[in-house]
Amino acid sequence: MVRAVLEADLPGPRINRHLYGHFAEHLGRCVYGGFWVGEDSEVPNEGGLRLDVVEALRALDIPNLRWPGGCFADTYHWRDGVGPREDRPTMVNSHWGDVVEDNSFGTHEFMALCELLGADPYVSANVGSGTVREAAEWIEYLTRADDSPMARLRRENGRDEPWRVPFWGLGNEPWGCGGGMGSGAYAELARQYGTYSLDHGDNHLYRIAAGAADADYRWTEVLLQNLGRHLGVGEVTGHGTNTYQAVSFHHYTIVGDSWDAKGSATRFDTDEYYRTMVKAAAIERILAGHAAVMDAYDPDRRVGLVLDEWGTWFDVEPGTNPGFLFQQNTLRDALVASVHFDAFHRHADRLVMANIAQTVNVLQAMLLTDGDALVLTPSYHVFAMNKGHHDAASLPLAVRGATPSRTVGDTELATFSASASTKDGRVLVSLTNLDATEPLVVELDVRGVQVGSVEGHLLTAPEISAHNTATDTPVVVSDLQDVSVHGGLLRVTLPAHSFATVGFAVSA
Repeated sequence: MVRAVLEADLPGPRINRHLYGHFAEHLGRCVYGGFWVGEDSEVPNEGGLRLDVVEALRALDIPNLRWPGGCFADTYHWRDGVGPREDRPTMVNSHWGDVVEDNSFGTHEFMALCELLGADPYVSANVGSGTVREAAEWIEYLTRADDSPMARLRRENGRDEPWRVPFWGLGNEPWGCGGGMGSGAYAELARQYGTYSLDHGDNHLYRIAAGAADADYRWTEVLLQNLGRHLGVGEVTGHGTNTYQAVSFHHYTIVGDSWDAKGSATRFDTDEYYRTMVKAAAIERILAGHAAVMDAYDPDRRVGLVLDEWGTWFDVEPGTNPGFLFQQNTLRDALVASVHFDAFHRHADRLVMANIAQTVNVLQAMLLTDGDALVLTPSYHVFAMNKGHHDAASLPLAVRGATPSRTVGDTELATFSASASTKDGRVLVSLTNLDATEPLVVELDVRGVQVGSVEGHLLTAPEISAHNTATDTPVVVSDLQDVSVHGGLLRVTLPAHSFATVGFAVSA
């Protein structure tokens, strides 16, 4: 049994809805065959955009979508993707499969997708192989309303009114596929690109400097040292006069011995499962490390931290193109997600955005498409069950006594994870039991409020490796049966390898 205390009358930092952001790169079947099927497809679509995918993501209240990459962003030249599709030039997608890209999905198609989703666009500029002028003109094309050159070009291409683009990425992984730069060289470029990434009309850009890999805290420090002018507003909906308002980093849960042997997404034993959870739990330490560096330079927390690529990364499914990064999605992936979200909620004072990699058919996908069939993955259900945390106030939740754990190699892994929030007179608690074989009873002492009726939902399956396909769906959400409340004491029994959410109304 684990006992914990929830201080339900002590709301903390707001859990920004953008922590539940998504990522769509021109990679494998994420865009083509995932979001985009073309107007002539027999798959139901609107203007070529696949409607079952749109509807499934709308059900998640997807807050933002990052595009066009990823590594692809720093080879992408936006003018190749506007105008009549039949006139658009082709290009080679050298990063992902060495395939020819026909640019049929470009700026207008992406913005139409965001409008259908009700999601804010997060556009990544080409810093690696592009120019400052190219990036500046893309912003003008997207957001300017008058008779400027780029606004005229947009109208010639069929769009009269400008779009709203709140999030603007200054490149991607400049230490690697985005240019192979050192931190100082990139920091100078970020200041330059940020300077010419202008606000047009009432569109205010939230400029995000491309940051570190994993725990490279030095990269974050250099970005803060070179921010320029003065620190701006750290609220995702705000803007400032500095050259960028946030810094990012990337972290993937990778278990194998090397990039060439990362392990199977579906065939793994219990030891490998626990090693995966150790890697996933490391996000807490890494978030704290970047936050500590930022606090030294930005104690008022005006600059945001963004984790715009995260998720599991295993070997591709046998028989698929190794450059397409298609992997199945099991209950193990879902528990990786639930552990991440608990950490995100605890760091909501600094972390303002996160983007799962990626939304459809790539890495830790929400959705898999198989012809005209659509599969909701276990990870999708974690996003759905956690919707109530969007823009809610985080609540302090502390374990009293020992936290259940097990030794994995030289690491002590906590096998219980939880977080909570409050919004609109309700509390939502997320609970994860990482133990592969044993159930867990949780007693939660809810303090400071009166607890009303309780409802719960459960995600689990007979096997940790269970995954959904077009013909079989063993991982689904069900009602949580073993949950009760007496006075302020909430009691929940979590099956082995499970994730649950419990919601209840509260009053003073």
